[in-house]
Amino acid sequence: AAAEAAAAAAGQQAAQEPLVAEAEGLRLHLSSSSSTGYKGVCHEHQRGRYRAFRTEGSRTIYIGVFHTVVEAAVAYARAVGQAELRTRLRASSRAAGARAAGARDEEGE
Repeated sequence: AAAEAAAAAAGQQAAQEPLVAEAEGLRLHLSSSSSTGYKGVCHEHQRGRYRAFRTEGSRTIYIGVFHTVVEAAVAYARAVGQAELRTRLRASSRAAGARAAGARDEEGE
């Protein structure tokens, strides 16, 4: 019962904390549909911690468990940013490969 009371108190504290739009130089992903106020962050009531996760297609990718909602939101923002960067780098690499292949084709003519 004491653990449940502590978890409930932590949930109430999170609900009272103002949402932060930026932290650690990152833009946090606010969400009006999330009970925490942040996309990719949920509150683990029994543990009194916050879980961060992201989705990629139909897969859910676990990021970690954090003591504060802002720590979880920062981890989500960092993970999403890294995933977007990898996607852009892959696309850029494919485009460079296609340009190189096109240049080789033109030299052979």
